[in-house]
Amino acid sequence: MASTSSTNDRGPIRPYGDTTGDGMVQLSFTLPIEHSKVAEGAAVQLANKMGMDPALVVHAKAMGEGFTFFVVYGRVNHLVDPSTVEVVERDYPLLTPKEANSAIKRALRRRLVVVGGCIGTDAHTVGIDAILNIKGFAGEKGLEYYRELKVVNLGAQVSVPQLVERAREEKADAVLVSQVVTQRDAHLLNTREMSAAFRESYPEDKRPLLVVGGPRFDETMAADLGVDRVFTRGTTPGEVASYLVHRLVTDRKKAA
Repeated sequence: MASTSSTNDRGPIRPYGDTTGDGMVQLSFTLPIEHSKVAEGAAVQLANKMGMDPALVVHAKAMGEGFTFFVVYGRVNHLVDPSTVEVVERDYPLLTPKEANSAIKRALRRRLVVVGGCIGTDAHTVGIDAILNIKGFAGEKGLEYYRELKVVNLGAQVSVPQLVERAREEKADAVLVSQVVTQRDAHLLNTREMSAAFRESYPEDKRPLLVVGGPRFDETMAADLGVDRVFTRGTTPGEVASYLVHRLVTDRKKAA
């Protein structure tokens, strides 16, 4: 759920570079042009058009034939107001594996089934493996470590029909999808295709919980993408497990 951040009530602020409020920022980008003085001038021109004035090229390096990578340092006059920033706050408690297992066993009297994978042409399993595999991530064991969870990891390049079929076979309570490839918004297109397929294949009250994650997602886009939750970079297995218990155990118990 999106909410307004209250972490800073000081009002509008400027970036910090050398001294407080000086508005200095560092920006990196690549231009499709051979490295030269003209190329550096083009980089400064771009920075100026983006509101950096003055702007100074502090690093420029050829990146193969016909491309140059730049780092530009300069001042901006723009202000940001933290009090108006909308973020998705965690609205459920973090549980230990023992607490999650106990809640599932007590409420469901069976194992909670999770099916996960990378859909479309995405072959980057590092994200889904970090959440599902027992080795886990950031010092936390993955969902395979939870004895009351049955985890089915389908791996990479899973088609949407295959995902739906396997979710039905396993009687999945939740479907976890990781998307790392973002060229031409492939992660958004794949997610919308996936959510539409599940809605066509299941009655609304029988549909598995749909969770998607990846470094380029916006947490506030869950409703737009047709999923129940979006997780972004840095998410740990414990956060995902706690969310599943919150939605599939705690919330259902309250509704009953």
